[in-house]
Amino acid sequence: MTVRIEELEHLKEMLLKMAALVEAAIKGSVASLVGRDSELARNVIKEDHKINAYDVHIDEEGVRLLALKQPMGKDLRFITTAMKITTDLERIGDNAVNIAERALELNQEPLLKPYIDIPRMSRIAQGMVRDTIDAFVNEDVRLAKDVIMRDDSVDDLNEMVWKELMFIMIQDPTTVSRAVKITYISKYLERIADHATNIAETVIYMVEGRIIRHMLPDQI
Repeated sequence: MTVRIEELEHLKEMLLKMAALVEAAIKGSVASLVGRDSELARNVIKEDHKINAYDVHIDEEGVRLLALKQPMGKDLRFITTAMKITTDLERIGDNAVNIAERALELNQEPLLKPYIDIPRMSRIAQGMVRDTIDAFVNEDVRLAKDVIMRDDSVDDLNEMVWKELMFIMIQDPTTVSRAVKITYISKYLERIADHATNIAETVIYMVEGRIIRHMLPDQI
C-alpha cells in the first residue's frame, strides 16, 4: 500500500497548527514579561496542553503510516521528519511555558531594568521557528540554511544579557534573585533557537538526504 497524498497533507496540516500554537506561545510568554501581564502568562501555561496533544496525535499518525503503508524514499523521509519536528516543537512550547512561569514571578517584583535584548531574542527566535516550518512545507533548503545562520545572533544576545546582568548583580547583590530569573529566560530563548536550528537541519536531511549536524557553517 502506498501513502495517499491526503494522508501526507493531513500530517502537514496538523504540524502547521501545532507550529502556530508554538509561535503564539513564544510571543505571549515574552509579551507577558515585557508588559507585566500575569493573566497572559497564565494563559500561555494553560494552553500548553494543546501543543502536547498535537505532539501525540502527529506521532500516532506517523507510526500508523509507517506500520501500515511501509513508505519508502521521499514519503518515508517526510513522515519521519514530521515526527522529529514535532518533538522539537513540543520542547519549544515547554520553554515558552518556562518563560511564562518566570514572568509570573518577576511580575510580582519591582522591575529590574527595561527589557531590550529579551524581546529582540524573542523576535529572532519566533522568526526562526516560523521559517523552519515554511522551509519544511516548501522543501526550501536555502531558507533552512538561513535559519541555521541566525542562531549565532541569538547566542550573541544571550551572552550580552548574561554579562549585563552579572554586572548588575555584582554592583547590587539585592538584585540577584530577579537577575537570575532573567538569565533563565534568556537561556530559554537560546534553547528555542537551538530547537529551530534542529528543525532546519532535519529539513535539509529530508530534501537532500544529507546529515549536517556538527558541520561548520561553510560546510552546510
